[in-house]
Amino acid sequence: MDEHYIARALVSAHESRPVERLAAGLGPGPFALVLLFVSPEADVAAIVSEGAKAWPGARIAGCTTAGEISGAGYDEESIVAVGFHARHFAAETLLVPDLSKLVAAELSDALLHIRQTLARDHGHLAEEFALLLVDGLSAREDELASALAAATGAMPLIGGSAGDGTHFRETLVFDGKRLLANAAVISVIRGDCPLRPFKMDHIRPTARRMVVTEADPEARIVRRINAEPAVREYARLIGMQPESVDTLTFAIHPLTVRMGECHHVRAIQRVLPSGELLFFSAIDEGMVLTIAEPHNLVGHLSAELQALKEPADPVAVLAFDCILRRIEAQEKQMTGRVSELLRQHGVIGFSTYGEQIGPMHINHTMTGFAFYPPGTIVPENTP
Repeated sequence: MDEHYIARALVSAHESRPVERLAAGLGPGPFALVLLFVSPEADVAAIVSEGAKAWPGARIAGCTTAGEISGAGYDEESIVAVGFHARHFAAETLLVPDLSKLVAAELSDALLHIRQTLARDHGHLAEEFALLLVDGLSAREDELASALAAATGAMPLIGGSAGDGTHFRETLVFDGKRLLANAAVISVIRGDCPLRPFKMDHIRPTARRMVVTEADPEARIVRRINAEPAVREYARLIGMQPESVDTLTFAIHPLTVRMGECHHVRAIQRVLPSGELLFFSAIDEGMVLTIAEPHNLVGHLSAELQALKEPADPVAVLAFDCILRRIEAQEKQMTGRVSELLRQHGVIGFSTYGEQIGPMHINHTMTGFAFYPPGTIVPENTP
């Protein structure tokens, strides 16, 4: 990662003065935007409070994670900081403080206003993009992504859902000094580094299908599949006993929904005590789900990251990686090889409860942006 454009720093979540160490690691700046990806093991409130003092001239946005991606690859119980230098970037943030009171028209107007202000004041910075961080337990990501679509237009938007390790108790986002649950923060950025959005997905659908016959779409709960109790039917179709189904199962046997010519994962978060299935993303009665199988995570990741090196080596790669990919890597004893690839290619980011790309909230993918030196001609690449 070229520190002249986008700087990064890493400290342990248990460090006694983490923000001071992060500020020293990022360097003097000044920064237009500082992103903080914070392990839930850290004192998140203190970090948010101290961050506003450490970078007084910068916009600050961040969230809790389901694991971090640092210069060493997959990391845990750490805090990652990413600083966008003000010489090359300009940024504004927009906080959505209560996703249960989301008003699409008001949000669209606010986002358009920010875009217009940045274009007026920083029109010489030709590249425009947005980053979205959202509470991963809010069950509102699909609604939010849809609401943002009208105002984003052709501007690429990528993001991730805040995590809480594998605890699923509380996920938080923050904007400046404001630390909230059931919220989201959108960072709109203009810069002179050409960029390429990406979506990596190594999942392949099989011929095995099922129909959701009873569900609570608002809560993302599936009660019955093929008119049978949900976990029992899911287990039968993948050749397991219901009592053996766990988070590892969902990583190895994901479910997808077909949209046009593409399949998108509708990942299961966990089995409820009732035997119902709680999903990470939108679900509804009548939906046809296809059982999928992961194919060669390491080989696919290697090829995709290598492809990002054309037409030039990126100065930075910012990524939002589904927790199910990390779990799959652990289960298949691939964590070391995946971490090495992430390290070699300078990837930085965090493990998520879901990924955002344009108007869609998806799972079991790695989404992100690759940034290139100013003047690089980057071919059109729409994920």
